[in-house]
Amino acid sequence: MKEIKQPESTAMAGGVKWRWPSVHPEGRKFILISGAITAFFAFMAWETLAWPMAGITLWIAAFFRDPVRSVPRGEGLIIAPADGMVTLIQTVLPPRELAGAGGLGDAPLTRVSIFMSVFDVHINRAPIGGTIKQVVYISGKFLNADLDKASEDNERQHILVEDRDGVRIGFTQIAGLVARRIMPFVKPGDIVAAGQRVGLIRFGSRVDVYLPEGTAPRVTLGQRCVAGETVLGVLGRGEPQDAIPQ
Repeated sequence: MKEIKQPESTAMAGGVKWRWPSVHPEGRKFILISGAITAFFAFMAWETLAWPMAGITLWIAAFFRDPVRSVPRGEGLIIAPADGMVTLIQTVLPPRELAGAGGLGDAPLTRVSIFMSVFDVHINRAPIGGTIKQVVYISGKFLNADLDKASEDNERQHILVEDRDGVRIGFTQIAGLVARRIMPFVKPGDIVAAGQRVGLIRFGSRVDVYLPEGTAPRVTLGQRCVAGETVLGVLGRGEPQDAIPQ
């Protein structure tokens, strides 16, 4: 099995200074194309086109930003895989691609849906550390990712992670109305750390996370999540959200 190493910056004794987030390599070609068009318009003195294109170039750079995240440490923590707003918390059957004895089982699970707008960071991260057991891509439609039926109708990619204790967490990257491509950074057999980058969705989408049985969500509807930092739940903790100490 291949272990992917993606170290994050850690706080040293002297403190940490703020810095501009880096741009993910996947976005550089789009920035170059947009920047070249902007430069051409500016060279031709077409200011009415050059200024909007300059704004688009800045937006593309912001869309592909890849900030460093401080991953919380603790036993049994399930970390948010995506930036965005919690729009749905439902009890549903696991997707058939992840169901069964080798996956998430066949009993209903709590699904937490995080909607990413075009202004959110779109790098997705592993909710737990462990081994990637499945990566299943499914072509589909491009409905508004905020809709419930997007989980079954839209283009999507299921990822199953198993930790060292055999606990499995499944999550699904879902393309949206604007998003047109889901890009995985991992494959079955890879070993990942909690909060590690595992994929990217272009441009505006949603991620569903299936919490194991007996684990209550620690987030509420309308809450903003930060990928790699927000705790979605604690394994085996079934208390209501407001009963779990922060």
